[in-house]
Amino acid sequence: MNKRIAVLPGDGIGPEIVAGAVKILQTIESLYSHQFELTFADIGGCATDKTGTPLPNDTITICKNSDAILLGAVGGPQWDALPVEKRPEQGLLKIRKALNLFANLRPTTCYESLATSSPLKKDIIEGVDLIVVRELTGGIYFGTPSERTVIDGKPGALDTLQYKNEEIERVIEKAFEIAKTRSKKVTSVDKANVLETSRVWREIANQVAEKYPDVLLEHMLVDNAAMQLIRNPKQFDVIVTENMFGDILSDEASVLTGSLGMLASSSLSEEGPYLYEPIHGSAPDIAGENIANPLATILSVSMMLRLSFQLEKEAAIIEEAVNNVLNNGYRTRDILSPNSKIVSTTEMVEAVDKEICQLVAATHV
Repeated sequence: MNKRIAVLPGDGIGPEIVAGAVKILQTIESLYSHQFELTFADIGGCATDKTGTPLPNDTITICKNSDAILLGAVGGPQWDALPVEKRPEQGLLKIRKALNLFANLRPTTCYESLATSSPLKKDIIEGVDLIVVRELTGGIYFGTPSERTVIDGKPGALDTLQYKNEEIERVIEKAFEIAKTRSKKVTSVDKANVLETSRVWREIANQVAEKYPDVLLEHMLVDNAAMQLIRNPKQFDVIVTENMFGDILSDEASVLTGSLGMLASSSLSEEGPYLYEPIHGSAPDIAGENIANPLATILSVSMMLRLSFQLEKEAAIIEEAVNNVLNNGYRTRDILSPNSKIVSTTEMVEAVDKEICQLVAATHV
């Protein structure tokens, strides 16, 4: 298989974790005789430093000409004082719009070996397997006007929450399609008791559900959903929600696994390449120290192989290798547990890489 992959390391720990993921990708390439053409490009603060913008046109062009995109992380305090349009986070928002990445998939699977890393009791998290489908190109993050203004004669600020019906419908459709392949349950999260956009969201969810009679739809207010994720996360299969609610709830769901460093994600478009990235940020406080957890980025590569390239065997090998390495007691600092072996970023990558090679060799015996 010959595929072109755009690689956007970004800021902070981004280059470190992406380097590890690229190593795993190249091992898969070698073991399975694929050909992955990697093209590196800038996004975020490093792009602003070089070009004056957090998402250069060259980066957009490289991404559009690729079959998939691997992204690290963006942001850092050194860019906090810049005008809004030059800040690293704008690179993320702009690439989502430029590539029409309308649905963000964030799976949460609890590893038995990491049960002690979670702040929740083992009996609560054991067996959790859910996925948050977050609308990614609409809502309050993109609504206009968004500005500082005068309200009733006094200084204030204004953000606008807006959705087109079609934006809501397509992401809910995606959630139902995913649920069909899982446990056939969709929980649509909104704030319909307060927000008009949420009332429209709920109406459209009901309409979409009529086309999927074998999938159960339930509605849940976002404040209750936040509580239920901690109280009884096993009740969820597929959660679908709008942009800001999805951002918050999926980060909350990461606590179930014990660390943001364990959660991969994929952002899907209707046409064009998908984007894959860990859900955590750039962690500038530990950048360059070789202690960041690379597993979320490695698992993002697994998602890429499965969703963009339909390489199920290769994706499953990576996931099995990660699970085995965790079972063998290897831990970065964020998931450290009693009687485990603390390792650096590169040592964790090497452990996963070695395990992949052993698993593949065993299948060829």
